[in-house]
Amino acid sequence: MTWAPWRTAMEQALYGEDGFYRRGERPAEHFRTSVSASSRFAAALARLLGEVDEALGRPARLDVVDIGAGCAGVLRHLLAHTGPGLAGRLRPIAVEVAPRPDGLPDEIDWRSAVPETITGLVIANEWLDNIPLDVVEQTDGGPRLVEVCPSSGLERHGSVPSADDLDWIDAWWPLTEPGDRAEIGHPRCMAWASVIERLHAGLAVAVDYAHARGARPPYGTLTGYRDGSTVLPVPDGSCDITAHVALDACTVAGERAGASASLLTTQRDALRALGLTGARPPVDLAHRDPRAYLVGLRTAGEEAELLDASGLGGFGWLAQTVGMALPPSLAKIKPSA
Repeated sequence: MTWAPWRTAMEQALYGEDGFYRRGERPAEHFRTSVSASSRFAAALARLLGEVDEALGRPARLDVVDIGAGCAGVLRHLLAHTGPGLAGRLRPIAVEVAPRPDGLPDEIDWRSAVPETITGLVIANEWLDNIPLDVVEQTDGGPRLVEVCPSSGLERHGSVPSADDLDWIDAWWPLTEPGDRAEIGHPRCMAWASVIERLHAGLAVAVDYAHARGARPPYGTLTGYRDGSTVLPVPDGSCDITAHVALDACTVAGERAGASASLLTTQRDALRALGLTGARPPVDLAHRDPRAYLVGLRTAGEEAELLDASGLGGFGWLAQTVGMALPPSLAKIKPSA
């Protein structure tokens, strides 16, 4: 039986030669995402993109970068919602380790790494939760890394965490009782900081499962997904493996990397500020225009799912800018406590 720290095992399971994402698995095939739920998500992002464009003075080239793009659903929808005044200047870039999907519009640039310089909008929808991390457990002898057997998912205690790991735990996820666990988020912090460092001017938005320092789950959030179901997180490449994100820690990392303004909020509040309401159409429309009424009902249902505080609406939104203030829609949101 072989053993490895969780970060090593997760890296191999997701991004190794035959890893879950390397072989082209698509998120929508295994779990519900805002992108797969409705094109209304992209419609809200299109409004945000327009505000970023305006704030930057309508540059000759406006990047929109989707990190962890999957099948580039966000960019496909954004292109459909882009008006003629922006279409000729827009440079859509999908960042994904899987091969380029068939039938992708030619105007979408497909890359395996984030561009070195970005002017415009960066979207990282459910990307940070798939960045591998280590798990640490408090024992009677102090914190110990958790090692896992990749083929079975069995665990055991390993070595003492590094000084960097211990510093991150002390700052963001303190452990008190034996059996308490922390998922060491500094790899996510470094990944997010690298995005901010590449942002010459514009806005970067991370959307993800999240928790805050005052309410970390005592036993962690490591989870597996396969074919629409939650499964044990066995790092053998057969399932997606994810853990919720300490977006508050990423906020500080982004500010240290040069972010000019920050907002940490929920998807519900962000999408409502961007025009989604979930409101049903008036009943009398059913008599005046039955088809429009049905379309309105469908739109209301899709928006309601995106805004549901117990589901997708409860996701965290971290928005950070470089070289500009927060866009008007986001600037009016009261930050999360």
